[in-house]
Amino acid sequence: MTALSPPRTPPDTPPPTGGRPSRRTRRTRRRHLLPDRVRRAGLPYLLLLPALLLEILIHLAPMAVGVLMSFRDLSQQYIRDWGAAPWAGLDNFRVAVDVDAPVGQALLHSFAVTCAFTVLAVGLAWLLGVTAAILTQDGFRGRGVLRAVFLTPYALPIYTAVITWSFMLQRDNGLVNHVLHDQLGVTDSPSFWLIGDNSFTALVVVSVWRTWPFAFLILTAALQNIPRDLYEAAQLDGAGVWQQIRRITLPSLQPVNQVLVLVLFLWTFNDFNVPYILFGKSAPEAADLISVHIYQSSFATWDFGYGSAMSVLLLLFLLVVTAAYLLVTNRGGRGRKQDA
Repeated sequence: MTALSPPRTPPDTPPPTGGRPSRRTRRTRRRHLLPDRVRRAGLPYLLLLPALLLEILIHLAPMAVGVLMSFRDLSQQYIRDWGAAPWAGLDNFRVAVDVDAPVGQALLHSFAVTCAFTVLAVGLAWLLGVTAAILTQDGFRGRGVLRAVFLTPYALPIYTAVITWSFMLQRDNGLVNHVLHDQLGVTDSPSFWLIGDNSFTALVVVSVWRTWPFAFLILTAALQNIPRDLYEAAQLDGAGVWQQIRRITLPSLQPVNQVLVLVLFLWTFNDFNVPYILFGKSAPEAADLISVHIYQSSFATWDFGYGSAMSVLLLLFLLVVTAAYLLVTNRGGRGRKQDA
């Protein structure tokens, strides 16, 4: 009687006793796992590809074209074929930064107005936002309705809101003069809000009215992450409301405030819609923001090379300020963590 031979094990199958797989088996497994790893690693980039293409098409490509235009003497006669415009080199930038010439002085004045406007608008928007967020932090009857009312300016379309403000700021039949002059008697005569020095105040008021609900929304969400136990412990220790805000609320909101202030600064400094809708194509000298100034220099005089140069200078300024701000805030955050 012939003895049965044991079954042969396939070469790629590991031994049934749990021994180490052969070299050929390991190579086969690596070949099968490699495509899976590639797919898993490349999936996030594949999902980001549409957004990256749109970013290149909408922002980066026009930005690159604008930088190239700033080095050319691009006027109205070359607008159809801007590549044929004469090469100007750094002449457009020299004209922009020459503060002794009228053109440079006008740009410097617009830059100063924009800086003052940004500081006031961002500071007031943040102050109103954090105040409203703290006041509506605790539950009370009608809190949801009040929060919805606070967010109304941010929800309205910008053109509708600013056009409404332009009607309210009219001298003869505007609501603002009707209340301040006719009803309250604060002013001796109806004021001009859309021309003259008062135009700066009107611009700040409209900008703050538009942006402070965003600060309120972000800070309200951030307040929800502060543990209530901290406030209860502070109350037991005898801390008052202001001490709780100073010692608990504001330090806890600092990471959010860093991002919020930066976003508000970039939005406000680059704001074009509000002054353009409020004042039209020609803004008053007191409210001559740099965004409107660049628009007027480009499309009123048809000097697109000079307008592009000013836009590049504005971009460089914002990049430097943003980098410095992030550097300072990150160093401050690391220093506080080490002290803790």
